[in-house]
Amino acid sequence: MNAIDLLKADHEKVKAILTQLSESTERGVKKRTELLDKLEMEVSIHTQLEEQILYPAFKAAGGKDEAEMYYEAKEEHRTVDSLVLPDLKATDPTSPEFAGRVKVVKELLEHHIEEEETEMFPKAKKLLGKAELEKLGEQMLAMKSSLKKSYVSQKVAA
Repeated sequence: MNAIDLLKADHEKVKAILTQLSESTERGVKKRTELLDKLEMEVSIHTQLEEQILYPAFKAAGGKDEAEMYYEAKEEHRTVDSLVLPDLKATDPTSPEFAGRVKVVKELLEHHIEEEETEMFPKAKKLLGKAELEKLGEQMLAMKSSLKKSYVSQKVAA
C-alpha cells in the first residue's frame, strides 16, 4: 500500500465522520459521543503515522520549502490534538457550543487535508518516489494496526 493512498483513505474517513458529526443534533447525544470517540481515534492514529513516518522522510528528502511545510503541518496537528479536540470533548454534546466547536474542528481539518493533498503529497511523490512510498506505506499499515489495538484496549480498560 502506497503511503499517500493510505493517508488519503484516512482523510476520506475523517471527512465522513466530520460530516456526520456536523449534521447531528443536540438530541443525538449517544451518536455525537460515539462519532467524537471515532474521530479522536482516527485523527490520533493518522497524526502519528504522518509525524513518525511520512513527515520525517519528506523533510529529509526536501529543502527549505519542505521543512516549512513539515513544521506548518505539525503545528496544525498540535492545534487540533492539543487544543481543539480536547475542548470539543469537554463540551456538553447537547449544547449549541458543541455544534460551533464541531464546525471549527471540521474547518481546521478540511483546510489541513486540502493543503496536504494539493501541496505536500504531490511534492512527496516526486521527492520520495514510488518504491519509497510503498515501503513507508507498509510501515504505516503495521503501525496503524498496532495503534488501533492499543487504542481499543485503552478504551475497554477505561
